[in-house]
Amino acid sequence: MKLLETYQNFYFVGIGGIGMSALARYFHASGKKVLGYDKTNTKLTQQLMNEGIDIVFEDIIDDKITSLQVENTLVIYTPAIKKLEILDYFNENKFEVLKRAKVLGLITENTDCIAVAGTHGKTTTSTLVAHLCKESDLPFSCFLGGISENFKSNFLYNGSQYSVVEADEYDRSFLNLSPDWAVVTSTDADHLDIYGDKNTIEEGFKQFAALVPNDKQLFVRKGIEIGRPHLTYAVNETADYYSDNLRMENDKIYFDFHTPTEIVKDFVWDIPGIHNVENATVALAILNNLGVNFETLKKAIANFKGIKRRYTKHRYQNGKIYIDDYAHHPTEINAVMSSIRTFYPDKKLLVVFQPHLFSRTRDFADGFAESLSQADELVLLDIYPARELQENFEGITSNWLLEKVTSNKKEVSTLNDAFTKIKEKDFDILLTVGAGNIDTLYDPICDWMENK
Repeated sequence: MKLLETYQNFYFVGIGGIGMSALARYFHASGKKVLGYDKTNTKLTQQLMNEGIDIVFEDIIDDKITSLQVENTLVIYTPAIKKLEILDYFNENKFEVLKRAKVLGLITENTDCIAVAGTHGKTTTSTLVAHLCKESDLPFSCFLGGISENFKSNFLYNGSQYSVVEADEYDRSFLNLSPDWAVVTSTDADHLDIYGDKNTIEEGFKQFAALVPNDKQLFVRKGIEIGRPHLTYAVNETADYYSDNLRMENDKIYFDFHTPTEIVKDFVWDIPGIHNVENATVALAILNNLGVNFETLKKAIANFKGIKRRYTKHRYQNGKIYIDDYAHHPTEINAVMSSIRTFYPDKKLLVVFQPHLFSRTRDFADGFAESLSQADELVLLDIYPARELQENFEGITSNWLLEKVTSNKKEVSTLNDAFTKIKEKDFDILLTVGAGNIDTLYDPICDWMENK
């Protein structure tokens, strides 16, 4: 194919996705004409349009599409979209049509690419690496799977020597990358609709790790077998890089950081959870290996604000707490619930959870039931189908999942009824959790809690 720079127009099919929107912002910032389609108008698509990107929400072949020329237009699509008239048009008319992952791989080929992979933790870790790069004033660009609270975007351009990339395992997308540095945070079973079983997904991560040319630039959470030499990281146990002495003071988390040659005491930040200290540990390890001093890194860690929908916490004057999180796998939900129970052991916890995908709900039903049973009260929303159809998953419903939950106080609700139900509940802490459109509850809940 032609070099990316030779294209003047970039059409994104599924532009509202978090990974797609980062690419769209990159080309828009490069002075290219960017336009696209998505089925749903969201906060993110509104932001893209406010930035000057043209988006439509109907699957029709309009004048803007027919005016595009084959020779100077690149079409980028997400594999989550299976069937679309717009995509058929571009294919039938011989446009260059590439997956998002392929294009991201091409962009990062000519940079020192820092790729963060894992079934859990990759968004927080990659966003933290990008934040540390920015605070250290390194020449980098980043393509993230979440919205950084510090720079209010999933994309940032601060130069082109380094690129920080969230390496997505879905559809084996991460195998398109050319990582010079890489992290593997976890290899738990997920996306079984793609991989089939746990062994196959573990093999996919081994293939990703094999792409890194230097053993000393591959960082893997201790305990994961990755099939080649690498550096390890951990929390509360010895590794090549590890953190320990975790404690909470005045709602802040303190920890000590160990390299192979020294101990740096008293890192402090606002982000709760042992799993997040684990993410910080590997981010610090990479930046230290890039030559950034610990004084700079301490300041940068201290002012990290987190990622939207990754343990986003609000505390109100009446003492109540609201936490919103993107977790959509039992391991992730357990991590969030564990943090809440550790720091607020006596608080009454109301959980509102929206399962994501019929296949994931089916494959991990027992795990979901066990993690959700930790709630004092549960409101279980209807399953968010995303790319799947209910007719292909007969009997896999939220009512079916609810029967497996052992809590006494539990019910199923539609998304439309959820806010009304929440306002009727008695709780100390409210947790909304899930990866679908449950985020539409966030603003109404915040407004209500502020004035409650």
